[in-house]
Amino acid sequence: MTESRISGEKSEILRIMSWVFNRMSKLDDLDRDLLVALRQNARTPVASLAASTGASRATIAARIQRMVKNGTIGGFTITTAADLATSGVRAIVLIEVVGKVADKVALRLRGIPQVRALHSTNGQWDFIAELETADLAAFDEILRQIRMIEGINTTESNILLRTVKLA
Repeated sequence: MTESRISGEKSEILRIMSWVFNRMSKLDDLDRDLLVALRQNARTPVASLAASTGASRATIAARIQRMVKNGTIGGFTITTAADLATSGVRAIVLIEVVGKVADKVALRLRGIPQVRALHSTNGQWDFIAELETADLAAFDEILRQIRMIEGINTTESNILLRTVKLA
């Protein structure tokens, strides 16, 4: 590859990363709560989402429609056991937070669609995030986004090679 092509590709990647980061940073707590609930079950009725969040059904429907329209929600799907066995890159990311900003960090992490679960812990690490991405390049990008969140001091990543038992 030529240097200009590499530079152009880096520029495009940075543009895309900036676009994703800006979109995700514009989500509020309700948007993040909806994303978390819909990740767990994309078929959750609007009435149930409204009841669990305290917002009206019209507000929930409008928020979901807006996130679909702007691309925050890329689609609704199911996951089969076969999908889990052959999914892209799955990883556990251990996260250390500096200072007293754990709540803010958790909000930002909850808004990243590739973060499938987020656990608070004791000991050296403040959070354990379960990530799932299509490939290593996407994993690298999400990990970069996580490391850029203000208040995150250190991360350690562990890519899951094989799952021998599910639930």
